[in-house]
Amino acid sequence: MPSRKKTAMFASAFCTCVFSFVMICVVLATQHWTSSEVRFSVRNSNVTVSLTYGLFSGTCEQVADAGLQVSEKTFQVADNLGNTKAKSMITAIIVILVLSLLSSLLSSGFTCTNAVSNPYQTFLGPTGVYTWNSLCGIFVLIAMILFPVNIGENGLSVQLARGCFSSVETHIKSTHIYGYSYWIMLPIIFLNIASIIIIYFYEHARYTKKKEQERPIENAPKDVILF
Repeated sequence: MPSRKKTAMFASAFCTCVFSFVMICVVLATQHWTSSEVRFSVRNSNVTVSLTYGLFSGTCEQVADAGLQVSEKTFQVADNLGNTKAKSMITAIIVILVLSLLSSLLSSGFTCTNAVSNPYQTFLGPTGVYTWNSLCGIFVLIAMILFPVNIGENGLSVQLARGCFSSVETHIKSTHIYGYSYWIMLPIIFLNIASIIIIYFYEHARYTKKKEQERPIENAPKDVILF
């Protein structure tokens, strides 16, 4: 059975891993990744398409300068993008977040195992926790980078707006505000870092205690050791 200190430390790390897992599920499930205002010129007038979307679905509405407003409608991101680079990158982001979800799940399993037992295999101990938490944090960070790149380089919002309203013509400008579904990924990274720090402090304390126990023997007189 593990010591009380080990159980407490790994149980704390387990809680952070579970929170990370739940928050990744929220990121994947919600559609408030970004809100965009995309402005187009249409037949000597200007219209603004407002979008709020995530990785799978979203809503859009069109407002003309004259005040005419088209009712809000929902759309599927994949359907509006067709076979484009923007769609490929959205798919890549989804795959990366699923991998982070699996990494978080494995990390939760490893911390739970160490909280209730002393695994014989080295990789099932702190090494495994370091590995899976690091991978989870890296995957989430990559997703955070790729999404704005997709909007800026591939014109994600512009393509989605044209998919909603085919009548729009020349794109003038766009503004974007990232929503809570996007910013939730920052706490996920911090939770993974927290898990690593908790296990590191436990390992450091155990190593220090082990060295202190060995020191009296190292400092003992030779005749005492021989006796």
